[in-house]
Amino acid sequence: MTSSNLPTHRPQGLFLAALDILALLAWGFLLFRYWLTGLLKLLIHPNYFSLILVSSLLLLALGGIKIGQLFQKSAPGDTIQHITLLPKAWGSGLLLISALAGFLISPSILTSQMALQRGVSETLPVTRSLAQNFRATVKPEERSLIEWVRTLDAYPEPDAYTGQKVKVTGFVINLPQLNDNYLLLGRFILTCCAVDAYPVGLPVKLEASRSAYPADSWLEITGEMATELLNLDTQKVQGVPLQKRQLVIVAKTVKPIPPPADPYGY
Repeated sequence: MTSSNLPTHRPQGLFLAALDILALLAWGFLLFRYWLTGLLKLLIHPNYFSLILVSSLLLLALGGIKIGQLFQKSAPGDTIQHITLLPKAWGSGLLLISALAGFLISPSILTSQMALQRGVSETLPVTRSLAQNFRATVKPEERSLIEWVRTLDAYPEPDAYTGQKVKVTGFVINLPQLNDNYLLLGRFILTCCAVDAYPVGLPVKLEASRSAYPADSWLEITGEMATELLNLDTQKVQGVPLQKRQLVIVAKTVKPIPPPADPYGY
Protein backbone atom coordinates (compact mmCIF):
# COMPACT_ATOMS: atom_id res chain seq x y z
CA MET A 1 0.00 0.00 0.00
CA THR A 2 1.49 3.35 -1.01
CA SER A 3 1.37 6.45 1.17
CA SER A 4 -0.47 8.37 -1.51
CA ASN A 5 -3.89 9.76 -0.64
CA LEU A 6 -5.21 8.86 -4.07
CA PRO A 7 -7.39 5.75 -4.28
CA THR A 8 -6.20 2.68 -6.10
CA HIS A 9 -9.12 2.69 -8.55
CA ARG A 10 -8.47 1.53 -12.04
CA PRO A 11 -7.56 4.46 -14.36
CA GLN A 12 -10.93 4.21 -16.07
CA GLY A 13 -12.81 4.41 -12.76
CA LEU A 14 -10.73 7.41 -11.69
CA PHE A 15 -11.46 9.14 -15.00
CA LEU A 16 -15.20 8.54 -14.72
CA ALA A 17 -15.26 9.82 -11.12
CA ALA A 18 -13.34 12.95 -12.11
CA LEU A 19 -15.70 13.55 -15.03
CA ASP A 20 -18.72 13.31 -12.72
CA ILE A 21 -17.15 15.83 -10.35
CA LEU A 22 -16.33 18.27 -13.15
CA ALA A 23 -19.89 18.07 -14.47
CA LEU A 24 -21.37 18.74 -11.02
CA LEU A 25 -19.04 21.67 -10.32
CA ALA A 26 -19.47 23.17 -13.80
CA TRP A 27 -23.26 23.20 -13.55
CA GLY A 28 -23.13 24.47 -9.97
CA PHE A 29 -20.89 27.39 -10.92
CA LEU A 30 -22.89 28.10 -14.09
CA LEU A 31 -26.23 28.32 -12.28
CA PHE A 32 -24.69 30.41 -9.51
CA ARG A 33 -23.16 32.75 -12.12
CA TYR A 34 -26.53 33.18 -13.84
CA TRP A 35 -28.13 34.00 -10.48
CA LEU A 36 -25.33 36.37 -9.43
CA THR A 37 -25.17 38.33 -12.71
CA GLY A 38 -28.93 38.58 -13.24
CA LEU A 39 -28.86 36.53 -16.45
CA LEU A 40 -31.63 34.36 -15.02
CA LYS A 41 -34.02 37.16 -16.01
CA LEU A 42 -33.48 36.12 -19.62
CA LEU A 43 -34.22 32.46 -18.92
CA ILE A 44 -36.87 31.86 -16.27
CA HIS A 45 -39.62 33.46 -14.20
CA PRO A 46 -38.39 35.25 -11.03
CA ASN A 47 -40.46 32.85 -8.92
CA TYR A 48 -37.82 30.20 -9.63
CA PHE A 49 -34.70 32.28 -8.85
CA SER A 50 -34.40 30.92 -5.31
CA LEU A 51 -34.76 27.35 -6.57
CA ILE A 52 -31.89 27.91 -9.00
CA LEU A 53 -29.72 29.35 -6.23
CA VAL A 54 -30.40 26.39 -3.93
CA SER A 55 -29.76 23.96 -6.80
CA SER A 56 -26.42 25.58 -7.61
CA LEU A 57 -25.28 25.38 -3.99
CA LEU A 58 -26.36 21.74 -3.74
CA LEU A 59 -24.46 20.85 -6.90
CA LEU A 60 -21.33 22.58 -5.60
CA ALA A 61 -21.68 20.83 -2.25
CA LEU A 62 -22.18 17.46 -3.92
CA GLY A 63 -19.11 18.07 -6.08
CA GLY A 64 -17.11 18.86 -2.96
CA ILE A 65 -18.31 15.69 -1.25
CA LYS A 66 -17.30 13.59 -4.26
CA ILE A 67 -13.86 15.19 -4.27
CA GLY A 68 -13.46 14.10 -0.67
CA GLN A 69 -14.58 10.58 -1.55
CA LEU A 70 -12.17 10.47 -4.48
CA PHE A 71 -9.21 11.10 -2.19
CA GLN A 72 -10.23 8.48 0.36
CA LYS A 73 -8.41 5.18 0.33
CA SER A 74 -10.45 2.35 -1.17
CA ALA A 75 -9.88 -1.06 -2.60
CA PRO A 76 -9.43 -1.58 -6.34
CA GLY A 77 -12.74 -1.65 -8.13
CA ASP A 78 -14.60 -0.37 -5.03
CA THR A 79 -16.96 1.81 -7.01
CA ILE A 80 -20.71 2.24 -7.22
CA GLN A 81 -22.17 0.86 -10.41
CA HIS A 82 -24.81 2.95 -12.16
CA ILE A 83 -27.40 1.74 -14.66
CA THR A 84 -27.33 4.13 -17.61
CA LEU A 85 -28.76 4.23 -21.11
CA LEU A 86 -25.58 5.82 -22.49
CA PRO A 87 -22.07 4.37 -22.56
CA LYS A 88 -19.85 5.18 -19.60
CA ALA A 89 -18.69 8.82 -19.47
CA TRP A 90 -21.17 9.96 -22.13
CA GLY A 91 -23.75 11.33 -19.69
CA SER A 92 -21.27 13.29 -17.59
CA GLY A 93 -19.38 14.32 -20.71
CA LEU A 94 -22.49 15.79 -22.34
CA LEU A 95 -23.41 17.59 -19.10
CA LEU A 96 -19.91 19.04 -18.87
CA ILE A 97 -19.88 20.17 -22.50
CA SER A 98 -23.30 21.83 -22.17
CA ALA A 99 -22.19 23.64 -19.01
CA LEU A 100 -19.02 24.90 -20.71
CA ALA A 101 -21.15 26.10 -23.62
CA GLY A 102 -23.23 28.03 -21.09
CA PHE A 103 -20.10 29.86 -19.92
CA LEU A 104 -19.07 30.70 -23.48
CA ILE A 105 -22.49 31.66 -24.87
CA SER A 106 -24.49 34.17 -22.84
CA PRO A 107 -28.31 34.08 -22.93
CA SER A 108 -29.87 36.65 -25.24
CA ILE A 109 -33.22 38.40 -25.43
CA LEU A 110 -35.87 36.68 -27.54
CA THR A 111 -36.15 38.35 -30.94
CA SER A 112 -38.89 39.60 -33.22
CA GLN A 113 -38.31 36.61 -35.50
CA MET A 114 -39.19 34.33 -32.60
CA ALA A 115 -42.27 36.49 -31.95
CA LEU A 116 -43.38 36.06 -35.58
CA GLN A 117 -42.85 32.31 -35.39
CA ARG A 118 -44.92 31.99 -32.22
CA GLY A 119 -47.58 34.45 -33.36
CA VAL A 120 -48.05 37.89 -31.81
CA SER A 121 -51.41 38.60 -30.19
CA GLU A 122 -53.09 41.60 -28.60
CA THR A 123 -54.79 39.22 -26.16
CA LEU A 124 -53.62 36.66 -23.63
CA PRO A 125 -54.00 32.87 -23.87
CA VAL A 126 -57.11 31.46 -22.22
CA THR A 127 -54.93 29.58 -19.72
CA ARG A 128 -53.35 32.78 -18.43
CA SER A 129 -54.40 34.00 -14.99
CA LEU A 130 -54.75 37.77 -14.86
CA ALA A 131 -56.26 38.66 -11.52
CA GLN A 132 -53.00 38.96 -9.63
CA ASN A 133 -51.46 41.43 -12.09
CA PHE A 134 -54.37 43.31 -13.60
CA ARG A 135 -54.64 46.91 -12.34
CA ALA A 136 -57.91 48.41 -13.50
CA THR A 137 -57.46 51.74 -11.72
CA VAL A 138 -54.07 52.71 -13.16
CA LYS A 139 -54.02 55.83 -15.34
CA PRO A 140 -53.91 55.09 -19.09
CA GLU A 141 -50.60 56.93 -19.59
CA GLU A 142 -49.02 54.87 -16.77
CA ARG A 143 -49.92 51.48 -18.21
CA SER A 144 -47.12 49.38 -19.62
CA LEU A 145 -47.58 47.64 -22.96
CA ILE A 146 -48.42 44.39 -21.17
CA GLU A 147 -50.94 46.17 -18.94
CA TRP A 148 -52.62 47.54 -22.04
CA VAL A 149 -52.85 44.00 -23.40
CA ARG A 150 -54.32 42.80 -20.12
CA THR A 151 -56.82 45.65 -20.19
CA LEU A 152 -57.88 44.71 -23.72
CA ASP A 153 -58.15 41.10 -22.67
CA ALA A 154 -60.55 42.08 -19.89
CA TYR A 155 -62.61 44.42 -22.11
CA PRO A 156 -61.74 44.07 -25.82
CA GLU A 157 -63.86 46.90 -27.28
CA PRO A 158 -61.23 49.23 -28.85
CA ASP A 159 -63.54 52.26 -29.01
CA ALA A 160 -63.59 52.31 -25.20
CA TYR A 161 -59.96 53.50 -25.20
CA THR A 162 -60.00 55.92 -28.13
CA GLY A 163 -58.28 59.19 -27.25
CA GLN A 164 -56.58 57.86 -24.11
CA LYS A 165 -52.96 58.87 -23.60
CA VAL A 166 -50.31 56.18 -23.81
CA LYS A 167 -46.60 55.84 -23.02
CA VAL A 168 -45.13 52.39 -23.56
CA THR A 169 -41.86 50.64 -24.35
CA GLY A 170 -41.21 47.50 -26.38
CA PHE A 171 -39.27 46.05 -29.29
CA VAL A 172 -40.04 46.49 -32.98
CA ILE A 173 -41.77 43.72 -34.92
CA ASN A 174 -42.23 44.38 -38.62
CA LEU A 175 -45.32 42.61 -39.95
CA PRO A 176 -45.09 42.42 -43.76
CA GLN A 177 -48.88 42.70 -44.16
CA LEU A 178 -48.95 46.14 -42.48
CA ASN A 179 -48.43 49.35 -44.39
CA ASP A 180 -45.03 51.03 -44.29
CA ASN A 181 -46.11 53.57 -41.66
CA TYR A 182 -47.15 50.87 -39.17
CA LEU A 183 -45.09 48.67 -36.90
CA LEU A 184 -45.91 46.29 -34.08
CA LEU A 185 -44.55 47.07 -30.62
CA GLY A 186 -44.08 43.84 -28.71
CA ARG A 187 -43.05 42.26 -25.42
CA PHE A 188 -42.65 38.65 -24.33
CA ILE A 189 -44.46 37.26 -21.28
CA LEU A 190 -42.88 34.45 -19.26
CA THR A 191 -45.02 31.96 -17.38
CA CYS A 192 -42.18 29.58 -16.52
CA CYS A 193 -39.15 29.96 -18.77
CA ALA A 194 -38.08 31.38 -22.12
CA VAL A 195 -39.12 28.17 -23.88
CA ASP A 196 -42.81 28.85 -23.18
CA ALA A 197 -42.64 32.65 -23.49
CA TYR A 198 -45.34 34.10 -25.72
CA PRO A 199 -45.32 37.48 -27.49
CA VAL A 200 -47.97 40.18 -27.19
CA GLY A 201 -48.09 43.55 -28.88
CA LEU A 202 -50.03 46.50 -30.22
CA PRO A 203 -49.80 48.18 -33.62
CA VAL A 204 -48.25 51.64 -33.79
CA LYS A 205 -49.11 54.21 -36.46
CA LEU A 206 -46.09 56.36 -37.34
CA GLU A 207 -45.91 59.74 -39.02
CA ALA A 208 -43.17 58.45 -41.33
CA SER A 209 -41.82 55.16 -42.65
CA ARG A 210 -40.98 52.37 -40.21
CA SER A 211 -37.70 51.80 -42.05
CA ALA A 212 -36.01 54.10 -39.52
CA TYR A 213 -36.77 51.56 -36.78
CA PRO A 214 -35.20 48.15 -37.50
CA ALA A 215 -36.66 44.96 -36.11
CA ASP A 216 -35.65 44.15 -32.50
CA SER A 217 -34.75 47.78 -31.70
CA TRP A 218 -36.36 49.05 -28.50
CA LEU A 219 -38.56 52.14 -28.53
CA GLU A 220 -40.36 54.38 -26.07
CA ILE A 221 -43.53 55.64 -27.71
CA THR A 222 -45.92 58.32 -26.50
CA GLY A 223 -49.20 59.15 -28.17
CA GLU A 224 -52.86 58.29 -27.91
CA MET A 225 -55.12 55.40 -28.70
CA ALA A 226 -57.32 55.12 -31.78
CA THR A 227 -59.41 52.45 -33.51
CA GLU A 228 -58.55 51.39 -37.07
CA LEU A 229 -59.20 48.53 -39.46
CA LEU A 230 -56.01 46.48 -39.77
CA ASN A 231 -54.85 43.04 -40.82
CA LEU A 232 -52.52 41.66 -38.16
CA ASP A 233 -52.52 38.09 -39.45
CA THR A 234 -52.40 36.33 -42.79
CA GLN A 235 -56.04 35.24 -42.94
CA LYS A 236 -57.88 35.94 -46.18
CA VAL A 237 -61.45 35.62 -47.39
CA GLN A 238 -61.73 34.90 -51.12
CA GLY A 239 -58.21 36.24 -51.61
CA VAL A 240 -58.88 39.48 -49.73
CA PRO A 241 -56.98 40.10 -46.45
CA LEU A 242 -59.27 39.80 -43.45
CA GLN A 243 -59.32 43.09 -41.53
CA LYS A 244 -60.76 43.77 -38.11
CA ARG A 245 -61.07 46.71 -35.76
CA GLN A 246 -57.87 47.11 -33.77
CA LEU A 247 -56.70 49.38 -31.01
CA VAL A 248 -53.79 51.35 -32.45
CA ILE A 249 -51.21 53.61 -30.82
CA VAL A 250 -51.00 56.84 -32.83
CA ALA A 251 -47.42 57.87 -32.11
CA LYS A 252 -46.58 61.46 -31.25
CA THR A 253 -42.98 60.84 -30.23
CA VAL A 254 -40.77 57.80 -30.90
CA LYS A 255 -37.57 57.51 -28.86
CA PRO A 256 -35.00 54.72 -29.35
CA ILE A 257 -33.90 53.23 -26.02
CA PRO A 258 -31.45 50.47 -25.01
CA PRO A 259 -32.88 47.04 -24.23
CA PRO A 260 -33.98 46.94 -20.59
CA ALA A 261 -32.20 44.74 -18.06
CA ASP A 262 -35.50 42.94 -17.46
CA PRO A 263 -37.12 42.73 -20.91
CA TYR A 264 -39.97 40.34 -20.14
CA GLY A 265 -43.34 40.61 -18.46
CA TYR A 266 -44.85 38.10 -16.05
